[in-house]
Amino acid sequence: MIEPHAPARPGAPPSWRGPARLPVRPGTGRFLVLAGVFVCAACGLVYELELVALAAYLTGDSVTQTSVVLSVMVFAMGIGSLIAKRLRRQAAAGFAVIEAVLALVGGCSAMALYAVFAWTGDWGGPWAAGPRTLMVAFSLTIGLLIGAEIPLLMELIQRIRRQDAGGAVADLFAADYVGGLAGGLAFPFLLLPLMGQLTGALLTGAVNVVAGGALVLGLFGRDLTRRARLFLLTANLTVLGVLAAAAVLVDDFERAARTAVYGADVRVAVRTDVQEVVLTGGTHGRPLDLYLDGRLRVSARDERRYHEALVHPAMNGPHSRVLILGGGDGLAAREVLRFAGVRRVRVVEHDPGLVRLAATDPALSALNGHAYDDPRVRVTAADAFHWLRGAPHAAYDVVIADLPGPDRAAGAQLYSQEFYGLARRALAPGGRLVVHTGAAPRPRVLWTVDSTLHAAGLRTTPYLAARDRGLVLAAPGARPPLGLATGPGAPRPHSLTPRLLAAGRAEAAAGRIPGLPPSTLVHPRYGG
Repeated sequence: MIEPHAPARPGAPPSWRGPARLPVRPGTGRFLVLAGVFVCAACGLVYELELVALAAYLTGDSVTQTSVVLSVMVFAMGIGSLIAKRLRRQAAAGFAVIEAVLALVGGCSAMALYAVFAWTGDWGGPWAAGPRTLMVAFSLTIGLLIGAEIPLLMELIQRIRRQDAGGAVADLFAADYVGGLAGGLAFPFLLLPLMGQLTGALLTGAVNVVAGGALVLGLFGRDLTRRARLFLLTANLTVLGVLAAAAVLVDDFERAARTAVYGADVRVAVRTDVQEVVLTGGTHGRPLDLYLDGRLRVSARDERRYHEALVHPAMNGPHSRVLILGGGDGLAAREVLRFAGVRRVRVVEHDPGLVRLAATDPALSALNGHAYDDPRVRVTAADAFHWLRGAPHAAYDVVIADLPGPDRAAGAQLYSQEFYGLARRALAPGGRLVVHTGAAPRPRVLWTVDSTLHAAGLRTTPYLAARDRGLVLAAPGARPPLGLATGPGAPRPHSLTPRLLAAGRAEAAAGRIPGLPPSTLVHPRYGG
């Protein structure tokens, strides 16, 4: 596809062929190639981060997904660099084709992965073959294409002006690394908050194909045959058209995918600064469901069973000052406010958008008993771990950790020995701490939480509750009794009874795994 040059010396590498016929001075040509390296590197890193973020969002396991995506990509980049050696004689055309394919694959990868998640629902198991295989395939393909860029760009920059190999490598990698910095900062601070994952990936693909095509056709077009130029122009315009069409249809795609995930009864769907919040039902007699990042967190059909089991045993004792970590839906606060003698409740929720929705949505605020309208309730929008580091000592009679579970993205921190040590410091003498350990049957997680609480200086009483959710009641000093508050100021639970509590404790004890090490910030133990 490249027109012939002056004859090369026998056995000489391709870079010793005649210089490229440039429309600009060699110095300007080198600058344009390095600028192309910068843009392509930024786009490549955005593709990597987009795959990591989307896979972690869909599975909830950020550590595993980051490791899989990045390790596969780095491996594939090495293979791509080796494959690119065969393309050096057609470096300009090869680079243009690679950038067009990379823009198409990288730009559409988010939509493809989300489509599989929405229409197959097959991300739940630890080894769900189809979607995870697709994620690995995208990582492998994108890595191969990114890895092929540098050898071809090295060939192109040497054809502009011959330079010692060390200097050329230094220039290329400097531009590549600075471009990676730009892409790494643009993804979380610009693309993700302003455009979301799908549109952000499509825009990145468009920038990628324009940069690659303009560099080759504008700078090295004279070295290509007319047929090659026409082919590359058509290919780049086709990729750009596909990405533009996808961007136009992205809102319809999201609505269709959301319907596939949540059903046709989606009433509210918002993307806060922290997560996607979806409400279905809640009107015309249909029960309300709350989804956070695609997972059902609250169902009005049976949420009282869980929240009563979470709150009522911990309130069996002094309870005038209550701290709720998480619980932005307001349902734990609703149960706390049912107890006479509660003087103040502090809710520390990482997502203020969820709190606003819980306070203003008619169905959700009715479900939580308009808890956020109660003057005793104060809300702090903060990460629970960092807030506890500055919390007053011995300030709360009850601490309720209504957190999503240790297998979620923030689990290593919010279920660590250090976190429980901070929570213990906030407890007043005779206070109680209750921890939600996630869905069972996962006895290893439950008993790892139990071991971690022990390591933080707390005595524990594990038990199971609604839908086999694991809970642990803990206190400094003596082991806390698992019971319900009695007396004139104690509310009567709607579904919880002493018999159910005893059965939940016995069921948890039956799955006890002794000798598990505690989980810490530097050695999390919930990955199995």
